[in-house]
Amino acid sequence: MERLAASFFERSPVTCARKIIGATFTWGGCSGRIVETEAYAAVGDEACHTFFRPGARAFVDAHPAGTAYVYLNYGVHWLFNILVKGPEGAGFVLFRALEPLSGIGEMTARRGKSKLRELCSGPGKLTRALGIDGADHGRDFLCGPDTGIFAGNPVEIVAGSRIGISRAVDFPWRFHEAGNPHVSR
Repeated sequence: MERLAASFFERSPVTCARKIIGATFTWGGCSGRIVETEAYAAVGDEACHTFFRPGARAFVDAHPAGTAYVYLNYGVHWLFNILVKGPEGAGFVLFRALEPLSGIGEMTARRGKSKLRELCSGPGKLTRALGIDGADHGRDFLCGPDTGIFAGNPVEIVAGSRIGISRAVDFPWRFHEAGNPHVSR
């Protein structure tokens, strides 16, 4: 499989969020196919952290495309994003759901769930299943020995409104693989 380099993430968040569907995300001995993402634009997107968090704007300025942006959502769940910076603008791609491929025993133990469909079918679920937390914020993971993203085969993609947010909800920037049972909802 072809490993995706940082240059893959030097494009718009919307384009990247769509094109990464079907790729394989590996992390610490676990892996899964990316089946659902959401795009967030650093400028003009009220739902993006950069809209109301100066630290997020500083993160975009200080880090290269392909860097992990991990944050605690509502004090409960870690969420994994990847920084995207291209000529069309910067922002983030939130990984919303994975179809588990390997390390399923570890994922099951971390999640306390035995059904495959429940392991990574949401952004907080997938970070817990893979063992991702705040210590991974700012991590350059694309070329790690046990981390990375690998190109996948083309799949049919459905676009729709982002979910779980209260601002800029009308942007059709949520992408998922059509018919995949591991999508969040």
